[in-house]
Amino acid sequence: MDELLKVLLEEQKRHLLKLGRKLIPTLTPDDILQPNDYPELENHPVFRYEEGILAGIQSVKAAYLAMKAEEESNSPENL
Repeated sequence: MDELLKVLLEEQKRHLLKLGRKLIPTLTPDDILQPNDYPELENHPVFRYEEGILAGIQSVKAAYLAMKAEEESNSPENL
């Protein structure tokens, strides 16, 4: 699961950067994290949709890691 989430995140970031570079050719990976700095991205519905997918994957990863940490802390070895 860890590897799957890592791959999903990296692929979505790559996809978002590719989409962003169609609008702004000089866009960097850091730039896609702050699209509000670029009106072309901020107001582009497809870019914003894809950005939402990235946020969703990040939320799933955070929830999964929290659940995993809780399970590990409650395991018999740690009690």
